[in-house]
Amino acid sequence: MPTLRLGSTAPDFEAETTKGTIRFHEWIGNSWAILFSHPDDFTPVCTTELAEVSRRAGDFEKRNVKVIGLSANSLESHHKWVLDINEWGKTDLQYPIIADSDRKVATLYDMLDYQDASNVDKKGLPLTVRTVFVIDPKKTIRLTLAYPASSGRNFDEIIRVVDSLQLGDKHKVTTPVNWRPGDDVIVHPSVPTEEARKIYPNVVEHKYYLRTTAQPA
Repeated sequence: MPTLRLGSTAPDFEAETTKGTIRFHEWIGNSWAILFSHPDDFTPVCTTELAEVSRRAGDFEKRNVKVIGLSANSLESHHKWVLDINEWGKTDLQYPIIADSDRKVATLYDMLDYQDASNVDKKGLPLTVRTVFVIDPKKTIRLTLAYPASSGRNFDEIIRVVDSLQLGDKHKVTTPVNWRPGDDVIVHPSVPTEEARKIYPNVVEHKYYLRTTAQPA
C-alpha cells in the first residue's frame, strides 16, 4: 500500500456512517473535507473532541469544509454515543461518523495505533489514533496530523491551517510562525519584489527572501 503524503490523492472508499452509506469522493463534492479518527466511543477525550467539532459546525461551514469522523466501533455504538456527546457538550451533532469495525478505511489511511499497547479493543485488535486529514476539493491531501490516544486535538489550530491553505490557494502568499487570520503574511518566494509591490500594498522587504504584506482580502 503506497504511503499517503502531502499531495497524494485521498483514497476513495465506500463506508457505512451515522448518516447512511457514502462514497467518500462523491460525499466531498466541491468542498474541502476533514477526515478525522478517534480511538473509541464512550471514552472521555473523544467525547470532548467530537462535541467541539459539532459546536464548531458554523466555522467549518463558512469555510466550505465538510467534517467526518471515524472509529472502529459499530453504527449502533456511534448512535448511542452521540446521545452522550450531545448531552455533555450541549450540542446537536450532525456530521457523519464512519463505522469502521473491519479497519478497512483505517488501514487505507494508516490510522491504526501500533505504539500504545493499551489502545486495543476487547479482541486485542489495534484501535485508531487521533489522525487528521485535510483534503481539498481536488481530493488532494493538504495536511496530515497524528495525535496519540492520550492527547486531545486543538481544533483552533486545525481551522487556522485551513485558513492558511485557503488563503495561499487564492493569493501568492504564505503564513509565518504563529500566524492568525488578519495578521501580516509573507509574499511567496516565487513572486519577484517588483511584481509583489504591484499586487500587494506596503510590501516590507526584511531580507531579499523575506517580504511581508498585509493579508489580502
